[in-house]
Amino acid sequence: MDTGDTTWMLVSTAVVLFMHVPGLALFYGGLVSERNVISTMMHSFVSLLIVTIVWVLWGYTLAFGTDTAGLIGSFEFLGLKGIGTGTTLGFTIPDLLFVIFQGAFAAITVAIISGGIAGRISFTAWTWFTVLWVTLVYAPMAHWVWGGGWLFEMGELDFAGGTVVHILSGVSALVAAIVIGPRDEKLKNGHAPHNIVFFLIGAATLWFGWYGFNGGSALGSGGLAALSFATTTVAAATGGFGWLMIEWFIRKRPTLVGAATGAIGGLVAITPATGFVTIPSALLIGLLSAPICYFGINFVKVRFKYDDTLDAFGVHGIGGIWGAIATGIFATKSVNEAGNNGLLYGNPEQLLHQFVGVGAAILLATVGTFVILKVIGLFTPLRVSKEEELLGLDLSFHEEFAYNSTTPTAASISSINAKQDAL
Repeated sequence: MDTGDTTWMLVSTAVVLFMHVPGLALFYGGLVSERNVISTMMHSFVSLLIVTIVWVLWGYTLAFGTDTAGLIGSFEFLGLKGIGTGTTLGFTIPDLLFVIFQGAFAAITVAIISGGIAGRISFTAWTWFTVLWVTLVYAPMAHWVWGGGWLFEMGELDFAGGTVVHILSGVSALVAAIVIGPRDEKLKNGHAPHNIVFFLIGAATLWFGWYGFNGGSALGSGGLAALSFATTTVAAATGGFGWLMIEWFIRKRPTLVGAATGAIGGLVAITPATGFVTIPSALLIGLLSAPICYFGINFVKVRFKYDDTLDAFGVHGIGGIWGAIATGIFATKSVNEAGNNGLLYGNPEQLLHQFVGVGAAILLATVGTFVILKVIGLFTPLRVSKEEELLGLDLSFHEEFAYNSTTPTAASISSINAKQDAL
């Protein structure tokens, strides 16, 4: 056991938890209307609660237990049996610390999906979806890539979660948005971020948390963590700057929401490559993520008319796909001997491996999410009623409101409904 590595990983784990709540909660909460702030933040917070429990009981062992036919882990760590403060897993940090670090990844991955269906999914359906999705979709993918499964054996590279986290959550958000259906047209067309300050605080917290997310994936405090720290920084900067320039050129109005979204897109894109590429490559990966994600949101979404409320697919799905492919192009063993060379360094086969990983993530997310939602729909409605949607889930389901000055009284609810119907 190394005390320096352990200290770094303790900090990284806490930082990843902080990027989830309050980071992602504020990021998403600021983008929705006043009627759905609490419900949107609840999706993030509750996913942390539920996934942590599932991870301890059976999620971790499915992801990191002894490999079974390259597909899933064994039940040897069920309920964290045999996991303690020693280093029996082969790392220089306590086994328990590795478990909790990986659990934080699983929790925020589920929470990202909520961005595609904010404002209309039933809270009951969301809780069941969280349990089933992390068990049947996330855990198998984590095993394939990181736990000794078939993608790991093939040599697919994913340093911190391009396929496992971002493609999986982004594609799942898209499938959920299609299955559950779009928002009411009155709400969809009139949607605007209700609090950009919340959004920026959330975006900045996510950027901060990404250092634990990417840097912590080095599982130590040495040069590899420093490389990841640096590549994360420059990709976020070029992603945000690229988006800013695109908006300035096309719309003639650069926006704070756009610049921050571009930075998040850059962070998503560098995630699988962060410990495998040079600084110049990271600059390019981040910069190219801007037009890829921007046009994915503003043209693909418009063309196919799906209602991805907060663009979870546009940023995480599309950005994750680009990042995974870019890893196969720019990876070099000169910065990490544990990795492989990519296309630009004489190994075109690595690019093929990355495409296989992307395809596997898309297929698992699509089929798994569709089946899970259909099964849940047999027992409970997937979405709220029209009246609840128009009133807002904060009041109609949670009986809470983000701002006391705008809290409707019981006597005024019928009046609010009448006004909404008149819009």
